[in-house]
Amino acid sequence: MDASQPHLTVVLPAYNEEASVGATIEAVLRFLRERGLSHEVVVVDDGSEDATASVVARVAGRHPAVRLVRHPANRGYGAALRTAFAAARGEWVACPGHRLPGAAA
Repeated sequence: MDASQPHLTVVLPAYNEEASVGATIEAVLRFLRERGLSHEVVVVDDGSEDATASVVARVAGRHPAVRLVRHPANRGYGAALRTAFAAARGEWVACPGHRLPGAAA
């Protein structure tokens, strides 16, 4: 693996997530830093109609490991994932999911 290549890419599809995307990215970055992982976070704004892309761009301005990829129109979750996977540079790619009811925290 090239020294400039991140070990792990975390992909985050986003659609109209203005209220939560900044905190989500910050939490992911904190998790990765605490574990000492070489990383990047790729956020795909899937044609949001709110300020999701602006929030991500502000976070990316503070954190070079964050990249924003935009769809000009909403193409759906699957398309956003495919775009994120194609943009990923990490040796490993992770997509945080939703915790199942009753799953351990």
